[in-house]
Amino acid sequence: MPDTTGASYAAAGVDIEAGDRAVELMKEWVKKTRRPEVLGGLGGFAGLFDASALKNYERPLLASATDGVGTKVDIARQLGVYDTIGHDLVAMVMDDIVVCGAEPLFMTDYICVGKVHPERVAAIVKGIAEGCVLAGCALVGGETAEHPGLLGADDFDVAGAGTGVVEADRLLGPDRIRTGDAVIAMASSGLHSNGYSLVRHVLLNEGGLALDAHLDGFGRTLGEELLEPTKIYSLDCLALMRTAEVHAFSHVTGGGLAANLARVIPDGLHAVVDRSTWTPGAIFDLVGRTGRVERLELEKTLNMGVGMIAIVSEESTDVALTALADRGVDAWVAGEITDRGEHATGAELVGDYAA
Repeated sequence: MPDTTGASYAAAGVDIEAGDRAVELMKEWVKKTRRPEVLGGLGGFAGLFDASALKNYERPLLASATDGVGTKVDIARQLGVYDTIGHDLVAMVMDDIVVCGAEPLFMTDYICVGKVHPERVAAIVKGIAEGCVLAGCALVGGETAEHPGLLGADDFDVAGAGTGVVEADRLLGPDRIRTGDAVIAMASSGLHSNGYSLVRHVLLNEGGLALDAHLDGFGRTLGEELLEPTKIYSLDCLALMRTAEVHAFSHVTGGGLAANLARVIPDGLHAVVDRSTWTPGAIFDLVGRTGRVERLELEKTLNMGVGMIAIVSEESTDVALTALADRGVDAWVAGEITDRGEHATGAELVGDYAA
């Protein structure tokens, strides 16, 4: 007898009830990110933020950024660990926003899955909410999209967008940088969220290493090392601005330290960073050795142990280092700003890494 049952969304692979269950599970975590300017709750069509708070500014400039986590999500999927990847997302977005001196205000997220597993989606949002608390911003909304047939049942991706605000006369950037300024490096927590296509290819495909392998020099499994969340520097950078004369920040993400630092160096000046001032962590050496990756290629792809750069006046150097140390941030003077020579680029790394 022919099946006379009509088509349905559920039969096509989209489970609306599972989506509703995921929203209920994530509400408690989103609530933890609430700022006084946020209106309404989760579940509306748009997140609301009371802009009257900006009346305290003379000339408020809104800063916005959007980003994702890249193929690091595949490591989370393989390990079945979903509550750390949100930290990476917030760091990628809000640490870009703070570079211009802006205070993070609010963020929205987008989670795309092959099949909604409510607890899994809630775990991802939990990580995003925890990251928002660390960045000082609110999570005002988001979207979970189920794409059966396009993604596998266990596949997912995350992206987000954020907004911040900075007083116009406090805007940081190239026009503030002067010869003699100190280049202060802030240590990364590991690979952060860039270069994972290279890392996965080298370590897992070519190297044949297992995520549950315990390797010398790590004190934990390879998978745990690869999932180490990206450090969120937003509040550290804002605190540094209140203490020292900061001229610019540079968030070290895709492209590496030199390329990202060059983005904030004005014409006529040059940033020189001395590799001998730090030792990259074991994970960077492992990727290089296993894949026989040349140093310049590593430096174009990975952060090599530096996640954020602050360029401060020479007179503020000691104050800046003390302020960061007080906040538990591992930081050091890695270089300086000089006049650009005839053949110099915007920024360069010199010397060899410390043993």
